[in-house]
Amino acid sequence: MNKNNTFGFTHLYKPSSEPLGKKTILLLHRTGGDEESLLPVADFLMPQSSVLSPRGRVLENGMPRFFKRHSEGVFDMEDLRIGTRELAGFIKNSLVEYGIETDDLIAVGYSNGANIASSVIFSYPGLLKTAALFHPMIPFIPKTSPDLSGTRVLITAGRNDPIVAVEETEKLASLYRDYSAAVDLFWHNSGHSLTRGELEAAKSFLSESL
Repeated sequence: MNKNNTFGFTHLYKPSSEPLGKKTILLLHRTGGDEESLLPVADFLMPQSSVLSPRGRVLENGMPRFFKRHSEGVFDMEDLRIGTRELAGFIKNSLVEYGIETDDLIAVGYSNGANIASSVIFSYPGLLKTAALFHPMIPFIPKTSPDLSGTRVLITAGRNDPIVAVEETEKLASLYRDYSAAVDLFWHNSGHSLTRGELEAAKSFLSESL
């Protein structure tokens, strides 16, 4: 496992131990997480994959995030734009540095990490073609509809999530479908925490997608 801060992000890269493990999971943590927070999730979802995991560059009360916000659910849109551009640049550089094919990169994001993943998908169509998004919100609504044909997305959400309303989850899924992405939506009856059920759903989704 290699950890460094090249390309502007402190991150780790863990190559697959399997000679045929071509897939790479891009881990994008929630507020307060870091480059190691979701490693157990990657091991559960695809234990033979490589892992690329950056740490968010913004600090909120000492907690890493991928972009600033004004309050819960109210994003700093200018910083979101900057953060999206910077993360996309990190991804592109990492593809070259670590010899990753775009089609072999899978985004797995949780909360703030899921939001920045959607922002990258909307802003740079084709860069992330497969994504499992745990408890995402709508990052923004593009002025021009991106062509996301060939993109597959799983959205998981809690019906009692105090942060993400059911209506917002459904609207985000509709946006993806409007942009021609294939969307799976998984609900559970808990809140904003990750559940075993949604991890199982993500494992099945990735197995079927790949």
